[in-house]
Amino acid sequence: MTNQQNSGQLPASFRDPSGFLFSRGGVLYRQVNRAYEHEYARLFESGLYEKLVKAGLLIPHVEVDQASAENARAERSEPTGERSRSDAAYKVIQPERVPFISYPYEWSFSQLKDAALATLSIQRRALKVGMSLKDASAYNVQFVRGKATLIDTLSFEIYKEGKPWVAYRQFCQHFLAPLALMALRDVRLNQLLRVYINGVRLDMASELLPWKSRFNFGLLTHIHLHASAQRRYAGEEVKSRTSGMSKQAMIGLIDNLEATIKKLTWTPHGTEWGNYYDITNYSDAAFEHKKGLMREWANRVKPALIWDLGANTGVFSRIVGTIGSYVVSFDIDPAAVEQNYLQVKSEKTENILPLLLDLTNPSPSIGWANRERESFGSRGPADMVLALAVIHHLAISNNVPLPQLAEFFANTGKWLVIEFVPKSDSQVKKLLASREDIFPNYTREGFESAFIEKFIVHDAVNIHESERVLYLMEGK
Repeated sequence: MTNQQNSGQLPASFRDPSGFLFSRGGVLYRQVNRAYEHEYARLFESGLYEKLVKAGLLIPHVEVDQASAENARAERSEPTGERSRSDAAYKVIQPERVPFISYPYEWSFSQLKDAALATLSIQRRALKVGMSLKDASAYNVQFVRGKATLIDTLSFEIYKEGKPWVAYRQFCQHFLAPLALMALRDVRLNQLLRVYINGVRLDMASELLPWKSRFNFGLLTHIHLHASAQRRYAGEEVKSRTSGMSKQAMIGLIDNLEATIKKLTWTPHGTEWGNYYDITNYSDAAFEHKKGLMREWANRVKPALIWDLGANTGVFSRIVGTIGSYVVSFDIDPAAVEQNYLQVKSEKTENILPLLLDLTNPSPSIGWANRERESFGSRGPADMVLALAVIHHLAISNNVPLPQLAEFFANTGKWLVIEFVPKSDSQVKKLLASREDIFPNYTREGFESAFIEKFIVHDAVNIHESERVLYLMEGK
């Protein structure tokens, strides 16, 4: 819901006949179609909307003039001719804007786990008032004020006794399967969600999970046996294992899924940067000097949105976040991002969002026509970008020329705080220890020459007791 099109229906909002999202004049709206009238009314009459919003489980919204819907439909580029009644506007709502849209393959283990548990909590609460989630897509969940929150108001349907939970398989594919793989095989397998946009196929998950997972009743039932049934009846019309379920039985299903997910755990360990600040070559004086500069420059610029690229466990994200900025705290290391998120959660920090990101291979645009899920770059630019202790990894470890780095950062944000780490630094020496030095231009002079093509340098400060230089730059 950030930096979307200025007008017209959003590319990702086409699957649900109940309504669609559109942006007009930089404001996000959701049209509720006439076909969803009864469900929408029940959502409010039952008190479910109010309870979920109060619990931080559903994004709040306000209703607006329906004339906005007419303008939106006119911009949808639909074939000419009479539109069906189901496409007519019943309501137009304006949801609260999410500061930054993230995707499941960018989340840490505990973020995906919390999103799964939030989805089950919503389903349990819905059943109590005669409603049910008709989908359980991880893409319908975002982290708002530090909590996993449903952002699709039209995800509910009126519950009918004996009807299966239509979102059961989707929940298993979007949440349970990737969580099981992350916990029992390798935490990096969440990247399967980047390849399989509709969730990790259960037959694949069943084959990849260790044999011992079959002794876990929940995983045996919801993944292994579920996958076996899908294979056995492939191509045939098969009733869901939840078909004919009473409400009490469905609550039992939700309880079992919840218990299974709660038992899945992962302890951050065995990764390169999870203990970075324990092994850093900074002295206490250098570290404090750097913190002071970050506070000073953030207060000077007062950015609303900051991207901290290479944030590790979020030490400097917290420093700049104290001025009230919203900080997206990116790092490549799953252990570092997990630790960052757990700290955000324990401290109930509302303005920091830890996410996984490989700067050398950032999240691309994927999905239908490569437009359903936005790329990393298209969700910017940020007001300020922090690139602390990352330049040497990009330029030396990954051979990215300095002019290309300057162009990349210029496209990423208006203001840039970047740290130049020279070859004389112990961390750079480690990078060059096992390879030939083919980087004659990797000098302070070469760095400044490349970056002044794209930026105005406002400050360049030598960090105390260090050979590193911290720059404050503004894009031209």
